[in-house]
Amino acid sequence: MQMRRLGKNGPEVAPIGYGAMSFSDFYGPTTESASHAILDLMRDRGANHLDTSNIYGNGRSETWIGSYLAANPGARGDFVIATKAGITKDAEGKRMFSNSAQHLEESLDASLTRMGVDHVDLFYVHRRDPALPIEEVTETLARLQAKGKTRAIGFSEIAPASLRRAAAVHHVDAVQSEYSLQTRLPDLGLVQACAALGTALVAFSPVGRSLLTDHPIRPERLDEAAFLKVNPRFQPGNHEANLAITDGFRALAAEMGEPAAALANAWLLTRGPHVLPIPGTRSVRHFEESLRGGELALSPQDLARIDAILPPGWAHGDRYDAVQSVGPERYC
Repeated sequence: MQMRRLGKNGPEVAPIGYGAMSFSDFYGPTTESASHAILDLMRDRGANHLDTSNIYGNGRSETWIGSYLAANPGARGDFVIATKAGITKDAEGKRMFSNSAQHLEESLDASLTRMGVDHVDLFYVHRRDPALPIEEVTETLARLQAKGKTRAIGFSEIAPASLRRAAAVHHVDAVQSEYSLQTRLPDLGLVQACAALGTALVAFSPVGRSLLTDHPIRPERLDEAAFLKVNPRFQPGNHEANLAITDGFRALAAEMGEPAAALANAWLLTRGPHVLPIPGTRSVRHFEESLRGGELALSPQDLARIDAILPPGWAHGDRYDAVQSVGPERYC
């Protein structure tokens, strides 16, 4: 396994990490023991990049990471832990964003308490608050870094222009964005800006919310996942079309003797040495399939065959609906 760096100044991490949104019930019910089994596998395989957020399960993801670390003394050093803050609710319970210095520091302090650690390795602003200049928010993150509460700083779902503005104030170690064979928007500027600035591009949903795996969510299972039930790519008509198209990708992976998830993650790793996929799953077996992608070396011929089956723009439906689209910055 060839290690990668989490930003030009960051620690070395395995090429494929883990997105712990799946420690909540976002994609279906799970348990603390099942989540701990994922963490066991990470340690066994050296997959040290662990990504969470204060809003995943209203803190439950971080709490379960904390209970694992408490039950396994010495395990903290086996993980490079990232968390995020910035998504909150107003007095009426409506989703909103806050990037104020007070909110970010209080949220980070609460995350540290839930996980039982004195610092994280990377702290992101989960969504930008458009009311605050990104330069001011970057200064807030830099102060948290100077205090030792985080080793590195980042932003999630920002535009390349915003990254450049932030980087003019302080080095940004990582930007997190949805990126996969299904969602290729980062190819239109973000991949390039991150490479130029020495910023890691952390790719969430690298297996297309199951569509790029051998175990795609079928229409009859959508009641398990409230998010996908309203997501445009899983709406009637779009869902069936996307399953039919990705059947060809699954067939290609089978012909190559590899899991489809491995092939999807391996494709991302070819996009640049700064690209770091963080698949999420409730299943140890499925996570093993994703980790296999870090061991694959795809040839130009392999990439051409993948592109012929899943060319840019193949997916039916947008990646988010109107409500889900509030927050991520659009730049194309």
